[in-house]
Amino acid sequence: MSCTAVLVSGGVDSSVALMRLAAERRDELTAVYLKIWLEDDAAFLGECPWEEDLAIVRRVCDMAGVPLEVVPLQREYLERIVTPTVESLRRGLTPSPDVFCNRHIKFGAFAELAGDRFDRIASGHYARTCRRDGHTRLLRGLDPVKDQTYFLSQMTEAQLARAVFPIGGLHKFQVRAEARRLGLPNRDRPDSQGLCFLGRIPYDRFVRFHLGDRPGNIRDRDSGRVLGTHRGPWFHTIGQRRGLGLSGGPWYVCGKDLETDTVWVTHGDRLDAHAHSEVRVAEAHWIVDPPTVAELEVRIRHGQQPVPCELELEGSGFVVRMHRGDPGVAPGQIAVVSSGDEVLGGGVISDCGA
Repeated sequence: MSCTAVLVSGGVDSSVALMRLAAERRDELTAVYLKIWLEDDAAFLGECPWEEDLAIVRRVCDMAGVPLEVVPLQREYLERIVTPTVESLRRGLTPSPDVFCNRHIKFGAFAELAGDRFDRIASGHYARTCRRDGHTRLLRGLDPVKDQTYFLSQMTEAQLARAVFPIGGLHKFQVRAEARRLGLPNRDRPDSQGLCFLGRIPYDRFVRFHLGDRPGNIRDRDSGRVLGTHRGPWFHTIGQRRGLGLSGGPWYVCGKDLETDTVWVTHGDRLDAHAHSEVRVAEAHWIVDPPTVAELEVRIRHGQQPVPCELELEGSGFVVRMHRGDPGVAPGQIAVVSSGDEVLGGGVISDCGA
């Protein structure tokens, strides 16, 4: 019998994934709660619900008849995710830490710690895998709204070969319905939002804790006029609308200058003029091989509908030319390339062209 670790979080998705695997009675299961909350460093910033999560997880595991283990990975998370995220923010980039959490923590540090104890690692992601042409390939989840392959696009083929996604073939309403049928305690619990290690901490408070304030001007990119001030360039991301505190909007962030600590904005009427249709990735990550097909699509953000594109391999990276411009593109984001339902890989955007 194979041994499978089921990563559980207290949310309904991972709980239904656990219950489905338990009902199959095929593998020897161990539920695993990864404790990554950094309470020793930033507890005063706010309340993290990990104790509430863990209480729910224990109840679900009791219902499933599956043992639970709590695995602390705070040090690994600080080193591999939090520190690089803060450094990216300091450099004016727009990082995507949840993308690298899957590769470096859930299917990385945990897998390293577990060694050969588990044959497979299961999670509640809306994603699928298949075996084709001798390779394990990543496929989008059937629910186009909840599909989470954007966050899995940096995983290696070896990691995906061990991964199990029990709810990847379901829609969210089906997961909720199954949770209600099973009487799970979190059947109506809202989905978590924001970065996975922040809990209930406001994002701005986390950024201020690590980077402090560095005030500067907010300027209209088209006229050069000073419209207001900001507390620090790292509090704002390209494409952002909320939190600017400007009248006469809507205003959107369209650029940042760290040398002068200027945040550039443009009015919604002129937003399309600041869209980019070309992005460059310096270091590509392909799950199997670089694309050889002509019909490709790209996503710059989770939840975005894939945009048709052309891709040109360039050294160790690539250039993507999207068929539709995007005013929210920024260095530091992840460009995820796909062909049909298959997610091929991608990489961190290093530069935005025309």
